[in-house]
Amino acid sequence: MIASMTGFAAITRPIAGGTLTFEIKSVNSRFLDLVFRFPDELRELEMPLRELLAKQLSRGKVECRAGWSINTAETNETLDANRLQALQRLAHEVQSVFTESRGLSTADVLRWPGVVQTAALDWPALLPQYQTMAAEAIQGLKEARTREGSRLAELIQERTAAMRVLVAKAEPLIPAAQQAFADKARAKLIEVIGSADDERIRQELTLYAVRTDVAEELGRLKVHLDEVDRVVSANGQAGKRLDFLMQELNREANTLGSKSVSAEVSGIAMELKLLIEQIREQVQNIE
Repeated sequence: MIASMTGFAAITRPIAGGTLTFEIKSVNSRFLDLVFRFPDELRELEMPLRELLAKQLSRGKVECRAGWSINTAETNETLDANRLQALQRLAHEVQSVFTESRGLSTADVLRWPGVVQTAALDWPALLPQYQTMAAEAIQGLKEARTREGSRLAELIQERTAAMRVLVAKAEPLIPAAQQAFADKARAKLIEVIGSADDERIRQELTLYAVRTDVAEELGRLKVHLDEVDRVVSANGQAGKRLDFLMQELNREANTLGSKSVSAEVSGIAMELKLLIEQIREQVQNIE
């Protein structure tokens, strides 16, 4: 079944004193565009993930985020005495120059970088956990994209079925409209000159029939609709193929409208174009 380019997955893992997180999401893109939002401690993840994603996905803008949260209730925090002394010395120097400046508050001191020390995470030990989380998230993303693709396939097939009904409705209208035109032309000639038996008139009627004959266009519409249904039901990449088929369907619908011999046929051509545009909007989401 076809897959969408839109999806999201998130994985969390509890660790001593906090939680590890990994998120991945994807949206539409003509090509495979990978973006990594990793802290410096996790940069080693980027290259293997880039290779894995290139094997698993073919299109879409994919963004990966990795991070962690610390549970302060479980984390032993201490103050760095050296930092405190250095901060006090700097504060005194500032006040010796700006005598009216206020002193540092407790909140100012605690916010100063490096004053509050927390136990460092063991990144070499955590990297394998992140790699496992990333693989699970990628699988979750693929499953989400497949579910979305299944819904898109249903929408597309509903519209191709509606288009088949319109094509079947248009087929008998063309000969009837051509015959009505010929009968009207003959009646007019008989009224004016008393006869419709004229070689030039027969030629004109023949040319009119050729100009308004849309059997070929209707046939190609059926063929393209068959191909759309086949591509939607098959596995693998389908977005670019379907986009091309939408262009071909639109071309045939335009020709049908330009050759229209009745208001009813013109209306059918417009309805076909509307359905094609609705499918085209969905196709933009397909991998």
